[in-house]
Amino acid sequence: MRGLEPEFPAAVIDQLNEIDGPAQEQDPAIVDLRNLPWCSIDNDDSRDLDQLTVLKGSSGTSYQLLVAIADVDALVKKDTPIDEHAFINTRSVYTSARIFPMLPLKLSTNLSSLNPGEDRLAIVCEMHFTKAGLLNKSSIYRALVRNQAQLAYDATSDWLEGHAELSEAGKSISELSSQLRAQDELAQKLRVRRHESGSLEFDIFQPRANFIDNEISEIKQQPHNRARQLIEEFMIATNGCTSRFLAHAGIYSMRRVVRSPERWLRIVKVALDHGFTLPNQPDAQALEVFLAKQHKEDPVRFPDLSLLIVKLMGSGEYIVEKPTNKPIGHFGLAVSDYMHSTAPNRRYPDIITLRLLKSVLAGQQPPYSVDELKAMALHCTIQEDSTKKVERQLRKSEAALLLKSRIGQYFNGIVSGVNEKGTWIRLFDPPVEGRLISDAQGYTVGHLIRVKLISTHVERGFIDFVAAENTHNK
Repeated sequence: MRGLEPEFPAAVIDQLNEIDGPAQEQDPAIVDLRNLPWCSIDNDDSRDLDQLTVLKGSSGTSYQLLVAIADVDALVKKDTPIDEHAFINTRSVYTSARIFPMLPLKLSTNLSSLNPGEDRLAIVCEMHFTKAGLLNKSSIYRALVRNQAQLAYDATSDWLEGHAELSEAGKSISELSSQLRAQDELAQKLRVRRHESGSLEFDIFQPRANFIDNEISEIKQQPHNRARQLIEEFMIATNGCTSRFLAHAGIYSMRRVVRSPERWLRIVKVALDHGFTLPNQPDAQALEVFLAKQHKEDPVRFPDLSLLIVKLMGSGEYIVEKPTNKPIGHFGLAVSDYMHSTAPNRRYPDIITLRLLKSVLAGQQPPYSVDELKAMALHCTIQEDSTKKVERQLRKSEAALLLKSRIGQYFNGIVSGVNEKGTWIRLFDPPVEGRLISDAQGYTVGHLIRVKLISTHVERGFIDFVAAENTHNK
């Protein structure tokens, strides 16, 4: 499957059978932070919990944020069978029907997961922010933590926005309500600061299928809500601190970069087609102004504009950066220092970063040579592209399966793409995409259209429409 290995070989199972509990160490440098009101916020069905957050000792003039990252390396040592297999795939593959985990479930959803009520080793990034959300200082150290409450994005966001009560897990911790309010307050300030610097706001088409008794019941667009924003801001801040920590230590590290767009002039033309003038040189702040304007004025068409801009910007990649070089940074996030460090149960580059951090903390030589890091960065970039293609293909098959019984029905949608391969239609309900196979001449992206479903092919993920009468050129 695209150079991926979805099943674990015998050597991995043999090593797994020798692991009978979570990692335990007696290092005096490990700080006991189990008494803090840590919580995790993730998807409803997530069991591979990588990070916890807490505010400690915050006052009216500052925030002291702690982010704990699961110490996966404490159980998965370098060059062991589990480690070698994880490196082959480099990340977990998520589909609505099944997850293909990078690490065996015994680890990723249990012994190396930051599960509620369990003592776990972690790497903690402690960040001190001013009341305005400006980072003053940060430190990184090893710790022992305990997740006090496992929360979900949607329910927590509903509570933050006043639409629902806090979940039972949240109510069980007396301090958590005020904790979450303060964390949300800080996250929104960090978000504002990033957007002022030119961080780009997209609304990407990301449908997710829900299953009942192994059958698809519905497909819904995943909302980018307030709780997701909270975790996103804290993870971006953490990744910046880990990048600078390793650079300050004087060692090479694997960065996650999105370069300044080479196809910027094509982005300029897209903006001009919408009546907006961008400068001729890449300018993230100007692009963010354009995107914010379009999101406000034309939310129906904004997902398709978002996808087009993302494609023109180019995909991210892993590279190895010398600590004394000027960092390339992440154009889309408007940050100069960025790496992947916050999801070691799900992504292999985060395990690499974890090992680099631990080597610095222990005063040891880096576990990888520069040449090894470069080879691993290239491999991780290639495999990430492969796994994302698998995820996209399975999403298409899920959509075809959902619509298989609705052939002959009519739907409202929008032209989401036009290229040499055809004209593509995104339906509003359900949020799926298919191809217009006849009478497609003259339609442009953004054209509202009513279509009739005429065929599906589940294995290939094909969904075919024809235009309903009297819709052309309206």
